[in-house]
Amino acid sequence: MSFSGDVKAELCRAELGRGCCARAEVYGALLCCNTFTSREVRLITECGSFARRLPELLDRAFGLAFDRLPGEGERKYVLQLTDAGKISRIIDAFGFDSRQSPVLHINFGLLEEDCCRAAFLRGAFLAGGSVTEPSKRYHLELATSHAQASRELMVLLTEMGCRPRRTVRGGSQVVYFKSSGQIEDLLTRMGAPAQAMELGNTRAEKELRNGVNRRVNCEAANLDKAVDAAQEQLRAIRRLYEQGRVEGLPAALKETIVLRETYPELTLTQLAEEFEPPVTKSCLNHRLRKLVELSRK
Repeated sequence: MSFSGDVKAELCRAELGRGCCARAEVYGALLCCNTFTSREVRLITECGSFARRLPELLDRAFGLAFDRLPGEGERKYVLQLTDAGKISRIIDAFGFDSRQSPVLHINFGLLEEDCCRAAFLRGAFLAGGSVTEPSKRYHLELATSHAQASRELMVLLTEMGCRPRRTVRGGSQVVYFKSSGQIEDLLTRMGAPAQAMELGNTRAEKELRNGVNRRVNCEAANLDKAVDAAQEQLRAIRRLYEQGRVEGLPAALKETIVLRETYPELTLTQLAEEFEPPVTKSCLNHRLRKLVELSRK
């Protein structure tokens, strides 16, 4: 199962809650489902746990049953309402006029409690949401065909402290998140804390791996610089020998020449420890720069 499927499976294990929360979850699902009009309600999903949860929600929220339930062996589950009386009852409960389109906007009066907002988002995600495998990238989205509902979903999420983005894709209004932290918070609020923790673990593993790679690359670059610097110092020493100037150098510089020739592979820090007594890295660096400068005169 995909990560998105795992999230939906966990969400469907959440308790149905109070009647107001059940209505809010049905509301979110209907605003993001395939069809929601005064003549028909139709939801199509590939999530079996959602197909089993939705009839229980509808019964808990309104005491109603779907006119069509999924058949055995279907790859996609279809749930449908066609009874005008049932649909009218649902539309009236959401505060719409059943003679008009019931999907023009979100009725915030039904989502005043935090538990109802969480249930609403859970229903919206189950019907029209998806989340990408966190090992690949961070992306969670909620899609609906209703522009006004999408805009007001942005408002709802912003009021909850989230920072969503919005776009249009293939006729659908898409509200989405790219921040792993925001996605973790939203999954936890909707009722999928285990998958939120899984996402957090994946993020931490990726950050650790990236940190190790950066350190390795940095150390490799520093090693390359150290090798280049040592080669330049050895070339300078050879020039001083060719010029016959080594014998006239101060004792400290002579000692530096001997140790650098003896340990050409050591870094400055390691080479400084070979002196007796040891010298500081800064002192050794000054001596080597002096040798290079003398060889160029």
